[in-house]
Amino acid sequence: MGSKLKGAGLVALGAVAGVAVSMQFSALAQKPADASIPTEELRQLASVYGLIKSDYVERVDDRKLLNDAISGMVGALDPHSAYLDQRAYKELREGTAGKFTGLGIEIGQGDEGAIRIVAPIEDSPAWRAGIKAGDLITRIDGVPLQGLAVDDAIKRMRGEPHTKVTLTIVRADEPQPLTFTIAREEVVQKSVKGRIVEPGYAWVRVSQFQEPTVDDLAAKLAQLHKQDPELKGVVLDLRNDPGGLLQGAIGVAAAFLPREAQIVSTNGQLADSRQEYYARPEYYQLKGDADPLARVPEQFKRVPLVVLVNTGSASASEIVAGALQDYQRAIIMGSQTFGKGSVQTIRPLLNDTAVKLTTARYYTPKGRSIQALGIKPDVPVDETADGGEVLRVREADLVRHLANDKVHEAATSHASAAAEARLAAAERRRKPLEYGAADDFQLVQALNQLKGLPVTLAR
Repeated sequence: MGSKLKGAGLVALGAVAGVAVSMQFSALAQKPADASIPTEELRQLASVYGLIKSDYVERVDDRKLLNDAISGMVGALDPHSAYLDQRAYKELREGTAGKFTGLGIEIGQGDEGAIRIVAPIEDSPAWRAGIKAGDLITRIDGVPLQGLAVDDAIKRMRGEPHTKVTLTIVRADEPQPLTFTIAREEVVQKSVKGRIVEPGYAWVRVSQFQEPTVDDLAAKLAQLHKQDPELKGVVLDLRNDPGGLLQGAIGVAAAFLPREAQIVSTNGQLADSRQEYYARPEYYQLKGDADPLARVPEQFKRVPLVVLVNTGSASASEIVAGALQDYQRAIIMGSQTFGKGSVQTIRPLLNDTAVKLTTARYYTPKGRSIQALGIKPDVPVDETADGGEVLRVREADLVRHLANDKVHEAATSHASAAAEARLAAAERRRKPLEYGAADDFQLVQALNQLKGLPVTLAR
């Protein structure tokens, strides 16, 4: 069972420019082709191919035509399936290791062809340049993004270290577009950070689920215990965590749950997509080394726990939050999560290319499907003291998103233009939020919850 997990599996939020996506790498044998392949449609495809070769205004490379055909076929399935050429596949593998060359931004499809910034990675080139969540990229090096696929936009933002790229940004309530020239760097993302925020209370943040995440979390929890052996409460911060490796999610949840607890289950067309995953080493270990969670004091399986989430918490973050919520091990606080409850598996192809294919939905221990719904917090709390919220895209907003198979999916409600303008104006006046800082409103409310003090609920 564990060996199958090690050979496969990602649960990712979406397109990323200079940041790893979360998924499973699969070495499974491919299924034989169905004998009922529609030959008439294949002939039609060959006819179109021939027409382009013979009649198009200029010559088109055979390889480009075929690659584009594959990309279109896979990309039309859902927002998270994609064909990965050599470059994209290489960047994906580098990203899951926690380091990559780029700007350090997570992106999604915006309105009218623009690319929306979901979040800049902390301490990345984009973060230092002042890029903000919610910004819209309209041009890259002066080239308009209208009609450009997200993957093509990502390729334009990638490049060699120390080379520069210029982004044209539209920011809500800014009268004119903004221009940022940013040098690409190798971004090393430390996925776990934490500290004692006050005597008896610790804050631990997981910003993304990568290969080192479980080891880093174990080391951080051991360090916090050494600093304060009498911890009374812990805040696990998953805000704006876009997801990552499935093993990382299982390991993080396992640090706070009993060893035999089920963390997540998956269901898809293939037998290997119908699995259950538990809080045991074989399900979260990526290497044959000793159990990384063995050094975590047992105290963390009992200490009161609050998990902070928001609309930017997706995929692997939702696995963790859902499991801890189902077992009533933690209070989930914040706002409703992104709602990405599908598993993407990487199927390697020839010539060091691959297909990232949605192969299953995932479910919480109680069988809840999070797809297009997300995790609803036990205690809803606004992101800021003034009741402000951030305009973010959710899974249910994405074109061709996978439907929830358990409950009827309610239509996504969008704010009116006037309401959006008010939110954008308030966001402009508000200084950027630093998670874990003294003025982090949601963290203060989480600490109040742990102490039994009044909590300011969402307006």
